Amino acid sequence: MDEADFDVTRGGQVEIIGWLYQYYNTEPKEVAISQPKSHKFRNNEIASATQIFTPDWIVKYMVQNSLGKLWIRHIVAKNGSLSEKQLAEQFQWQYYMEDGPQPKEAIVEITSTENSLEDLNIQDIKFIDPAMGSGHILVYAFDVLMDIYISEGFSKREATELIITNNLSGLDIDMRAFQLSYFSVMMKARQYNRRILSVNHSINVFSIPDTSDLAIESFNVLFEQLTEKTVAILKELLAIFVHGSEFGSLLKVGQYNFEMILSELDGLNEHQLSFELIPLIEKSKEIIKAAKLLAQPYHVVITNPPYMGSSRMSPALAKFAKEVYPNSKSDLFSMFMERWGSATLSGGYSCMVTMQSWMFLSSFEKMRKNILTKYTISNLMHMENNVMGIAFGTAVTILRNTLLPDFSGTYHQIKTTDVTKGIPAVVPITGNRFNRTNQANFKKIPGSPIAYWVSNQFLVSFKNFDFVSKHFESTGRLKTHNNAKYIRYWWEILGNNQHWLFLHNGGEYRKYFGNEIYVVNYSKSAIDFYSIHGGMVGSNSAYSGITWNLITSANPGFRLKEEKLPNSSGAPTIIPISHDKNDLFSLLGFLNSKVCIKILNVVNPTLNTNISNIMNLPYPYKMTKTSDIVRHCIFSSKSDWDSFELSKSFYAHPLLSHIADDNLSIWYYSVVLTNRGAKNVPIFRLWGVK
Repeated sequence: MDEADFDVTRGGQVEIIGWLYQYYNTEPKEVAISQPKSHKFRNNEIASATQIFTPDWIVKYMVQNSLGKLWIRHIVAKNGSLSEKQLAEQFQWQYYMEDGPQPKEAIVEITSTENSLEDLNIQDIKFIDPAMGSGHILVYAFDVLMDIYISEGFSKREATELIITNNLSGLDIDMRAFQLSYFSVMMKARQYNRRILSVNHSINVFSIPDTSDLAIESFNVLFEQLTEKTVAILKELLAIFVHGSEFGSLLKVGQYNFEMILSELDGLNEHQLSFELIPLIEKSKEIIKAAKLLAQPYHVVITNPPYMGSSRMSPALAKFAKEVYPNSKSDLFSMFMERWGSATLSGGYSCMVTMQSWMFLSSFEKMRKNILTKYTISNLMHMENNVMGIAFGTAVTILRNTLLPDFSGTYHQIKTTDVTKGIPAVVPITGNRFNRTNQANFKKIPGSPIAYWVSNQFLVSFKNFDFVSKHFESTGRLKTHNNAKYIRYWWEILGNNQHWLFLHNGGEYRKYFGNEIYVVNYSKSAIDFYSIHGGMVGSNSAYSGITWNLITSANPGFRLKEEKLPNSSGAPTIIPISHDKNDLFSLLGFLNSKVCIKILNVVNPTLNTNISNIMNLPYPYKMTKTSDIVRHCIFSSKSDWDSFELSKSFYAHPLLSHIADDNLSIWYYSVVLTNRGAKNVPIFRLWGVK
C-alpha cells in the first residue's frame, strides 16, 4: 500500500479502511461460503458471507443523487434562479444526474410534492445507512453535508457537531463493522474539528443488539426500579431483538417515547446501583438507542445491503421473511429495499446498490410492481458483471417516496469496459442505454421488468400481438430426486432397454435439434419413486414440443423435443394447444430468431430462461408461417448431430465418405490409433475401416 495513500490532503483514507475490512473478512467469508448449499447462515456468518465493499465512485454517485438531490431540489423550490446542473457544479458533485425535461403534468406533480422542501433546514435532515459496513457511505455523506453546511454559512466546527448529533446515523449486525464505522466517522469529524475528540460525543452509530441469550427474568431487578409503563415497553423491545444479530436492520419497531425511557434510566442513582444493575441498564440503553434509529423516519436512506438468497436463510430468518416481507422474501437485499424504502419521509430518497435480479426475475415481480405503484424511480444506474468487482450485474436504484405518475426518470448503463481504469471517465456514458422514460411503460410488459432502454415500437408489440401462452402450454417437469441413480448417459445403458427414455436435461448451445445424450429410468418402480417424492408433473408428453436449457451463459437455443419423451426440470417444454406441428415449427423458428433473442434480453437478461419468460413473449401467430423453413433447419441440425459420436444414430464420420477405400487404413492409423483412448477392434469396425 503506497504511503501516499495515507495523505489526508489527497483523500481516500476511508476507502483504505473499507478494503482492510474486506480483507479482514476474507478468511471467515471463505469458510462461510465453502459450506454445503444446505447450510444456513446465522449471525456472524451472514456478515462474513455478504460483505461487499462499495467502490468510492459508486458511493459518490449514490450520495450525490439522493442526499445531494434532496438539497438541490430544496434550493430550486426556494428560489429557482439556478438549474440543477449549475448548482451541482457549484458543489463540485461530478456524478450528479439532473432530472430530464418533464411534461407539464409532471411539473405540476413535482411542484406540489416539493412545496414542503422550501422550508427544509440542513440541521433537520435525517440520514441513515442501515447496513453501514466500515462506514464508507457515512463518511462521504459527512463530506456532502459539510459542503451544504458551509454553503449555508456555518463554520466547520459548528457543522461537525451538528452532523454527528443531528444528521448521520448508521446500523450493522457486525460488531467489527460498527467499530470501524465509529472510527471512520470520528476521524472524519476530527478532520473538520480538531477539538472533537476532547469532547464526550455519543454519535448515532450502533451495532444492533441481540437478546437471544438473555432471560427476561434477569431484568426483574431493573424492572423493580422503573415505572410500569417503561417496564412494559422494555419487555416488548427485549422480545423484538431476540434475533437482532440475524434480522438486523430488517426489524421493525413501533413508535415509543424513547427519550422518556432513557431519561428514567439516567435518573437512577449510579452511585447506589449494584454491580448486577449496571450491565442491565447499559444493555437497555443499547437496545433503546438502536430501536430509536429503527423506528425513526428519514429524509435519505443509502446502503449497500447484504445479498443472500432465501436458500441460505435459517429457519427463523426464512419464517420472518415470509411473514414480514412476503413480496421481497427471495433475498436479503430485496427485503432491505422494501423495509427502508418505506422508512423515508414523503418525498425523501432511498438509494441502494443491489443485484440486478430484482429488475427482471419473476421471484421479485410482486415487489417490483409494488415499487412501481408506490414510489418514483428518480435515477437508476445499471452495471454489468464485474463493474463492482463481483461476478454478477448490479444496479444503483434511487427511489423517491412519492408517486409522480408522469415523471420521466433517468436511466443509464455502465459496462465493464468503462471501468478498466477503475472509474468511468464520465457519467452517463453516451450510447450506454441512456434514456429518460416514464416507469408506467414497464407495466406494459408482462412481469413489469425494468426495461428502461426499449423503444415505443417494442412496447407496442406487446399490445398488438398474442402472447405465446394463448397458443402453447407447458407440459410440466420431472424431478427424480436422485439424478445420480435415475439419470444416465445413453451409452451407459446396455442393449435396447425400453425402461430408459431420452431426456432433454441441458447440454451445449444448440438450435432446432440435439443434446439427446441423457436417458432416464422410466420403469414402473422408478415412476413410483418419483411420484412418492412429488417429482411427477405432467412428465411424459404424447406430443412433440419445444425445449431449451433453463440455465445458460449465452443466448438460449430452442430445440425440437420428440413425442413421448419425458420432460426435465433442467429443460422446460411447451407444446401447441392445437397439437398441430405447423404451429410447433412456426414458433420454434420465431424463438430462434434474432428478434426473439432481443426481446428475451429485455424481459430477462439473466442466466435463467423460465417458462413464464417464454409464455409471455409477444408472438405474431398469424404472421409467422415458417414451418417448411424450420423443417429444413431441423433436418440440417439433426444431420449435424448424427455426425458425431454423442448421437445414438451415429454411424460414421462424414469425412469418411470423402476418403477412398484404399486410404481408409492410412487414415485410421494416423487419426484413430494416435488417440490413446481408441485402441480396440470395435472402434476399428465402428468407423467403417476395411
